[in-house]
Amino acid sequence: MKRIMLAALCAASLLTGCDQQQSDAAMNKLKSIFNAVKPDALLLQDLKPGVTTEAQIRDQMGEPDTTRTFTDGSKRLEYPRGPAGTTTYMVDLDANGRFVAVTQVLTAQNIAKVRPGMSMDEVRRLLGKPTTVAEYPLKQERVWSWHWEEGGVTRDAMFNAHFGPDGIVTTTSRSEAEGGGRH
Repeated sequence: MKRIMLAALCAASLLTGCDQQQSDAAMNKLKSIFNAVKPDALLLQDLKPGVTTEAQIRDQMGEPDTTRTFTDGSKRLEYPRGPAGTTTYMVDLDANGRFVAVTQVLTAQNIAKVRPGMSMDEVRRLLGKPTTVAEYPLKQERVWSWHWEEGGVTRDAMFNAHFGPDGIVTTTSRSEAEGGGRH
């Protein structure tokens, strides 16, 4: 908490002497940095179904990595907590822009749903933004990897979805997280 206060004081001192537009831009940048490191309990605090608005969610959680709008007017906001984080939150809004639910999608149940034959878009909608993307030109393969809480002895691991040149899952695998799963 002391580090956050120190960072806020430093930022405030840097903002003195800036014009209003520069000051607003710097404040928004600072806010996005704080949202990126904000503990999940604060990030998700006081979200009330049918009451909390999209604007309030964006103010509290920051700008989502991806926003998907569905045919019925409802939306899904994607908040990956990376790059080393092990959670990705999907925030669902109704057609009126009101909060419906939040779901942590990097779970064993969702990972088990990834199967050969799925498209990149289907996998992205299920698990959110991958932690890393690796290209293997000689194998004609692209591998998306997610850092996630696996539990058990190693605690966390990497889930990998392997895509062929057509963007379709060919196989999946598991690998050790950087640091040997001691995050």
